[in-house]
Amino acid sequence: MASFLEHQTINLKDVKDVVIERFKLMIGVLWQGTMKDETFDCSEYGNGSCPENARSLGVRAALYSFMAGAIFITVFGNLAMIISISYFKQLHTPTNFLILSLAVTDFLLGFSIMPYSMIRSVENCWYFGITFCKIHYSLDLMLSVTSIFHLCSVAVDRFYAICYPLRYSTQVTIPVIKWLLLLCWSVPGAFAFGVVFSEAYADGIEGYDILVACSSSCPVMFNKLWGTTLFVAGFFMPGSMMVGIYGRIFAVSRKHACAINNLPENQNNQMRKDKKAAKTLGIVMGVFLLCWFPCFFTILLDPFLNFSTPVVLFDALTWFGYFNSTCNPLIYGFFYPWFRSALKYIFRGRIFNSHFHNTNLFAQKETE
Repeated sequence: MASFLEHQTINLKDVKDVVIERFKLMIGVLWQGTMKDETFDCSEYGNGSCPENARSLGVRAALYSFMAGAIFITVFGNLAMIISISYFKQLHTPTNFLILSLAVTDFLLGFSIMPYSMIRSVENCWYFGITFCKIHYSLDLMLSVTSIFHLCSVAVDRFYAICYPLRYSTQVTIPVIKWLLLLCWSVPGAFAFGVVFSEAYADGIEGYDILVACSSSCPVMFNKLWGTTLFVAGFFMPGSMMVGIYGRIFAVSRKHACAINNLPENQNNQMRKDKKAAKTLGIVMGVFLLCWFPCFFTILLDPFLNFSTPVVLFDALTWFGYFNSTCNPLIYGFFYPWFRSALKYIFRGRIFNSHFHNTNLFAQKETE
């Protein structure tokens, strides 16, 4: 009996060893099959290495100087706007909080997006890996759409200030602005990171997996569905809304101009200031649409043209859009006397005086 049990134990052990060996063999076959599916012929893309840069050293130095100058103006110009509105209590108005948030958007674009894009554009290579490529492009897309959402909010703010001045102070309050800013940041952020990291934008694009695995660039290409969605929802609809609102604002402003001389002096001045602010912000809106339309329109057309847009052209259009963030602080400085006054105080170090935040920045008339 003992001999029989011992014999059965040995047989069970042999069976167990055979099962384990076959299981290992099966796993090995599956792993090899998976590796075979994920192995691409990268010879067409230089085996993932960066191509030789055809630009001369002088051209690259000129490009670096020009782009670095744009980055410097973008970062420090918008930082000055952020400090000015945050520090001086006189500037704590609903409209200026929207401008402050827009300046934060432009500052982040200059600080976290443009330097990496500069290296990619000049060297014709992406050195930072595919994961950071997705993070970089998500932030880039988010900040671009966030900017146009902010400009829409500013347009609505100016619409109420000029077309319904008696209702403005009760309807456009700081809590309303906070909810508006939450919407301006959260919706573009969810859209950009969701679409890019899910790679829904690349569904149906033939050869995209090979391009990602083998290319030394940062390849992000929108298919027909998401390219159209981005253009319509992220640019065309809000852009059309802004143009319509500002058209209405200037029509009402013309009517106000006929009756403005019959108003009391304080109300007269306020209406002039509101009109001038609307004009300035209308210029900001126009510059934004001018700078970003070519890039968004190319994203719309490219999938219908079988992605035939030259990389150099798309890169140039992207930088043309970036320059909008460079222009904004220059526009503020040219049209807003209070911003120029704030800059003087910042450069002189007067803001380090704890009582200086109550300074009157409107000593000069803005109604001239």
